[in-house]
Amino acid sequence: MSSKKAPPPPQPEREVGEKAVRPWDAATIIIWRRNRRRIEVLMGERHRAHKFLPHRYVFPGGRVDPSDARVRAGSELEPAVAAQLTRTTRNGRARSIAIAAIRETFEETGLIIGADDPLPHRPPPNGWDTFFGQGYAPALDRLDYIARAITPVFRPMRFDARFFMVEAQDVAGDLQGSGELENLDWIPIKDTQDFELALVTRNVLSYAESLILEPPRQSASRKIPYFKHFRGGHLQIMQ
Repeated sequence: MSSKKAPPPPQPEREVGEKAVRPWDAATIIIWRRNRRRIEVLMGERHRAHKFLPHRYVFPGGRVDPSDARVRAGSELEPAVAAQLTRTTRNGRARSIAIAAIRETFEETGLIIGADDPLPHRPPPNGWDTFFGQGYAPALDRLDYIARAITPVFRPMRFDARFFMVEAQDVAGDLQGSGELENLDWIPIKDTQDFELALVTRNVLSYAESLILEPPRQSASRKIPYFKHFRGGHLQIMQ
C-alpha cells in the first residue's frame, strides 16, 4: 500500500473578515492491534473533495449528533474516563461524545464496539438498526480517553475533538468501509510517516503509541493532553 500520490490539496482557510466559527463537539477512535512486533492502527483517507482535511489520512470519527444523548448503552463509561471527559465538557455531554465515537466508527468501518443490548425487546434507536440488529448496544467501557484538540480559528470548519483508543481484540465485526474513508486499512505506526497526515494527527498518534508501549495507571485525576495549535505547531497542555 502506497501513499505516494499527487500533492494533497491545501486545507481551506476562513475568508478574511469572516467571524470565526464555533467548533462542533466531535469524537474519533484509534483502533490498534499488534501484528507480530509491529503496532498497527486503522486509518483511512478522506476524499480530496472534503472540506475538512481533504486527502489526509485520519482515524474513524465525526461530530456529535443531538440524538446521541438518547442512545442506550450495553455498558457505561468507566468512572475514571467519565471524570476525565467531564473536566472539559458540559454536564452530561461526555456520554454523548463517547456514543458518537462508536457510532461514527461503525458507520465508516463496519466495526462494532459493543456489548449485549440490555433491552433487546425495545426498538433500536433511530439510525442504529444494523448495529442493534446484531444484538449489540454501544460498549462505552471499552473506550480509553487519551487526547483533545480543537481546529484552529482560521479554518472555516472547526471541531472540538476528543480522541479515544481501543484495542482491536475488543472490537467485533468485519472491516467494510462505507466509502467515506478511502483506502481503509491497518497501517504500521512506523509507516505513517510516509502518509499525508495532519500535524495534530501525527502528534496524537505519537502520544497514543507511547501509551500502548507504557500503559498509564488509570484514575479520575489522570491528566489528558490538549494539543493546542500555536505558531504552526502544537502546545501540549495537560488538562
